[in-house]
This record gives sequence, structure tokens and C-alpha cells, in this order.
Amino acid sequence: MNPRPVTLQGQHVRLEPIAPQHAEDLFRVGTDKLIWRYLSRPAFSSLEDTQEWIRECIARNEREGRIQFTVFHLGDDVAIGSTGYHDIDRTNRSLEIGMTWYGTNYQRTAVNTECKFLLLSHAFDDLGVLRVCLKADHRNVRSRRAIERIGAIREGMLRNHRIARDGVNRHSVYYSVIDSDWPIVRDRLQAMLAGYQ
Repeated sequence: MNPRPVTLQGQHVRLEPIAPQHAEDLFRVGTDKLIWRYLSRPAFSSLEDTQEWIRECIARNEREGRIQFTVFHLGDDVAIGSTGYHDIDRTNRSLEIGMTWYGTNYQRTAVNTECKFLLLSHAFDDLGVLRVCLKADHRNVRSRRAIERIGAIREGMLRNHRIARDGVNRHSVYYSVIDSDWPIVRDRLQAMLAGYQ
């Protein structure tokens, strides 16, 4: 189990390793403050700010072995957000899907469903992962519902896990999909994607 930068493509989206040339598209969709409400940084304030965030992502990828992706919408042929593999534990064959955000026009569409399908498929079917973790701020009801909708199992909550940007003591709600869950989750995601056809 050794994740490497890779391009993943479905019918609606393509995930590419994040790169400097993605900055202009990401800046255009990443200025809405609501997107970033529960994330660790504020909305993009300028193209230069977006470029700096991308540089930080690339540096963390190299330093920590993460893989941050840019999400492209195939129909519009533009970058519309980002997601990634984080907290990769090669010894124990586990990883986290996180730092996920999409432009508001692409929320509540096939985008998140297909991104999760591509990321989980690659993790379980190609890499042989045993556990995928997903987590959300306890206040982020929309993200928690989206995670539950795909069939991830709630494991519990880390109380006062971190201090959020707004000063609130964030409780992190943890979910997982493990290898024995994957066939059921895969079927559920495929059925959900069929509904977007």
C-alpha cells in the first residue's frame, strides 16, 4: 500500500495531482466564504493567495506523503475544487480522505459522489487499503450527512479536537469505510451515480 500521485477519471470529474497551473480556476471558484466555513483556512482572497495555498499543498505532499488533488468538472472543463488522501499510514494500510471543497455551483451534484467513488475505488481496489477515514466538524451537518449517505460508519467524536478558525472548540466526528464494507459502499455509490445519468 503505497499511494502515489495519479489521475483518476470518471464520467463527471477528473482528479489530477494539484499543480500551479490550476490556480486561476481554483481562485475563481474558491472565493465564497461559505465553502471554507469549517475548513482550516479562509476563502481565497486573491490569485496570489490561491497560488500560495497550492504551493503549501505541494510542500505538504512532499513532506508528509499526502496526495492533494484538483477536481476538474469534465462538462465545463475547469477546475472546481480539491480533495485529497491525507494521514497515509502505509504500515497499517489506512488513509484519510479530506481537505475536500467544491465551488458552490457544483455542490449537491454528481461531483462529490463521483469523487468519493474514484478515491475509494483507487484506495481499496488498486492500493489494497484496509481502512479509509473521513471526518467532519460536528457543526457541519451537510458534510456529515454526505458522508453518512455513502454508507460510511460513524465511529465516534473527538471532543475539543482542535480550536477552529472562528475560535470554537471543534469536535471532530469520525467515520470510516473498511475493506469489508467496501462492496456495499461501492454498490451504493454506483446506484447514486446512476441517478445522475
